[in-house]
Amino acid sequence: QMGANDCQDPPEYWTIHGLWPDKNQECNRTWHFNVTEIKDLLPDMRHYWPDVLHASLNRTEFWKHEWDKHGTCAATLEVLNSQKKYFGKALELYKHVDLNSILLKAGIKPSSSYYQMTAIKDALTRFYGVTPKIQCLPPEEGEKAQTIGQIEFCFTKELQLRNCTALKGEPDPVQADLKLGTEELSLCSDTLPTYYPSQVQ
Repeated sequence: QMGANDCQDPPEYWTIHGLWPDKNQECNRTWHFNVTEIKDLLPDMRHYWPDVLHASLNRTEFWKHEWDKHGTCAATLEVLNSQKKYFGKALELYKHVDLNSILLKAGIKPSSSYYQMTAIKDALTRFYGVTPKIQCLPPEEGEKAQTIGQIEFCFTKELQLRNCTALKGEPDPVQADLKLGTEELSLCSDTLPTYYPSQVQ
């Protein structure tokens, strides 16, 4: 839906957006992204963390953005303090969470009929034991349903799953920095019917 892009064959599975520390700004502008540092991760990166918006041959634009904005901040943790560790750990967490197969097991799959958001939330909370943050595109004009867009899992600094709710004295978890067309993802409403499309049309 993002207008002038060449989104070729978008994957029909959940992919990675990023691994974000609560600080949401570039932390070290001098630490530039270098794809050679993650060359042995590239097959997994292309599969699980694809850039479907930029047509450049090496398609590293998305990874560069995530490193500049979030990775250089995350690197204050020893377990994430290099590009190899940051991207490698994000891939590891993605595989550990295994969202694709968990949703399928719960009978939640792309469909032309609508879901109740509470049913999706309950299924995920039941399985993971924590509450993720589910983000949607609001209904378009004249439509009644929101469209599921992103599912965010929250971790402690020890990288254990935790509820995605602000801890006392902490700011709310970072808002999405993903815009689809003119629409921005926002927290899904519990009361609106929810569309989980097989492909973004």
